[in-house]
Amino acid sequence: MTIRKAAAEDRNAIFGLWNDSCEKNEVVYKPLTEERFHALFEMNPHYDGEYDFVAEEDGEIIGFISGAEKKIFLPGETRENTPGFITAIFVKDGKRKVGVGKALLAALEEAFKKNGKKSVVSSGNNPVNLGWFIPGTPGHDHNNAPGTDVECAGYEFLLKNGYKDLHREVAMYLNLQDYKYLPEIDEIRARLKSENIYASRYDTKWACEFDGMCDRVGSEYWRKVLQDETAKENPRVILAGVYDGHIVGFTGPVDKEPSGRGWFTGICVDPNFEKRGIATVLFNDLMCEFVKEGAEFSTLFTGIDNHAQRLYKRTGFNVKRTFAIMKKEI
Repeated sequence: MTIRKAAAEDRNAIFGLWNDSCEKNEVVYKPLTEERFHALFEMNPHYDGEYDFVAEEDGEIIGFISGAEKKIFLPGETRENTPGFITAIFVKDGKRKVGVGKALLAALEEAFKKNGKKSVVSSGNNPVNLGWFIPGTPGHDHNNAPGTDVECAGYEFLLKNGYKDLHREVAMYLNLQDYKYLPEIDEIRARLKSENIYASRYDTKWACEFDGMCDRVGSEYWRKVLQDETAKENPRVILAGVYDGHIVGFTGPVDKEPSGRGWFTGICVDPNFEKRGIATVLFNDLMCEFVKEGAEFSTLFTGIDNHAQRLYKRTGFNVKRTFAIMKKEI
């Protein structure tokens, strides 16, 4: 058996390994085609194929691993202080548990180490986003895997090869046909208004400050989302809690993916304004906006112990899958 860099001529064999696991329900990932490979990998500015390896035996590709590193950074991030990411690993049925996967993983880790990486991670921060199908739904999907699916063989494989289970995220799902506007929302909105907090669609003409919230939350990602969206000539809908010229909570931007999924970046509330009901109002408004957009369903992931789960469950969401954020120092 030989471990080597993947080449263009390996592509059909790689697709075969990937799709065989999909067909056997060994993974929840979407099948890979030439078109999807081009969109997910080749069009991704973070991807260059440097961390793709195959295992070859007697002229046959029997294993594949893909990794990635960030090439575009948020403030405070550098190539040196960001980890390598493991994206996917597949080994041919019948060739498993004989060292193929271990050899592929070792090659990936060595490549990361040579490029100055100090750790390898499986998490939703991977710049290569693999879409997956939500079990028990009519083909509904999520656009990114937040780590390693604990129900797939890859989870135990990584544990046995030195990866630690740092924490877990749950994927939650709501068929928007089942969404019901909570009756207490209007009461909470009125109470917030009496406190001079206005929870509604945000008008960029208001030019409210949001750096304070982002600083206190510690999220450069959400800062960038708000900067980019509010700078657009025709921004998408943002839902915000506004107090005295400051954004103190937000969710959105509201969008609908081709699959019918209602898309948003997440929900954020300034720590100084928590436990007032801002998130409850904004999140229910978000579901209403999705319905207006014609979205069929919504998905999200959150920490397994995150108190926000209570809000999501009250809104009708159910847990569909659990993922582990995993890490190994190299």
